[in-house]
Amino acid sequence: MKRLRLIPLLWLVASFVTLFSFFSWATPADDSLIIYSGRSDKFVKPVIEQFTRETGIKVILHTGKSTALLNKLRIEGGKTEADLFLSNDAGNLQRGSDWGLFRNIKADLLKPIDQAYRAEDNSWVGLSARARVLVVNTKGPMANKLTSVFDLADPALKGKLGITNSTNGSYIAGVTVYMLAVGKQKTLQWLQGMKDNVDGKVFNKHSKIVKAVARGKLQAGLVNHYYIYRHLDKHPNAPIAIVMPDQAKDGMGVAWNVAGIAITKNTRKAALAEKLVAFLISETGQKQFAEVNREYPTRIGVNASADIPAANSYRVADVPMSALGKERDATLDLIEQVGMP
Repeated sequence: MKRLRLIPLLWLVASFVTLFSFFSWATPADDSLIIYSGRSDKFVKPVIEQFTRETGIKVILHTGKSTALLNKLRIEGGKTEADLFLSNDAGNLQRGSDWGLFRNIKADLLKPIDQAYRAEDNSWVGLSARARVLVVNTKGPMANKLTSVFDLADPALKGKLGITNSTNGSYIAGVTVYMLAVGKQKTLQWLQGMKDNVDGKVFNKHSKIVKAVARGKLQAGLVNHYYIYRHLDKHPNAPIAIVMPDQAKDGMGVAWNVAGIAITKNTRKAALAEKLVAFLISETGQKQFAEVNREYPTRIGVNASADIPAANSYRVADVPMSALGKERDATLDLIEQVGMP
């Protein structure tokens, strides 16, 4: 059965009570903003609170899953109370742009952000980037044998590989990058090999994969880079290492994805919303993202945390973030063809 591209209206209505956590249920004041946020509050609140301290503009976060919030925004249409949409995935941002849910942001405002990390029409902008990497157990037999994501299809990893379920946004985005970089056939074979290796056993969280690799229950996993550093913060002697994959001369490079923000088409507070966007992509805002979650700032000239590999120290796959939305359906078709769990 094909997975749904749009969450049904009745399911959304029934889920609102448990899906969203709010700072406040009160009607927002004229000098406040509402964000439909697909990111955990702990990653967003520090920079939002800094914005409020500096500008006096209050921000209310309606937090949930990015896809559900995007569908909610689409269903609400002109009646929405959302001024901005914040997603943990470029795919959802581009999908919202394709649906005409956002207004274009002034080009001059977005100049500090590389074009690869924003929409072609400037209807959304990436705020922070993450790398799709391998976590390996340094004491295991595969410690020095994995250099590419495609190595994860090696039968030697049967029963020893950790991946998330195939509905995970980062998983889908990564597959899109690989599909565009090496083609559908090689990606299809890779997916089939991983499916055989995990034998239906997948994870709902990247952190659980890292923990299983650290304990030796698994030999390798495919995760976002910052989960490895979070684990090492608590367990500095854990026998794990990060592998930046596909760095050979003919390698495609590491898959990146971005969390980003858009201004809704129907906001009545476009000027205030642009002030928030300007702050989030300012040096101050970008440094916050780098410090809070060790993500890569998208603003040119702002360095990532010293704890993680510098962005210019490894090859990144040459796939624009906008493609993660435009090719999303093709990616889902590929995943469904294999029957990934």
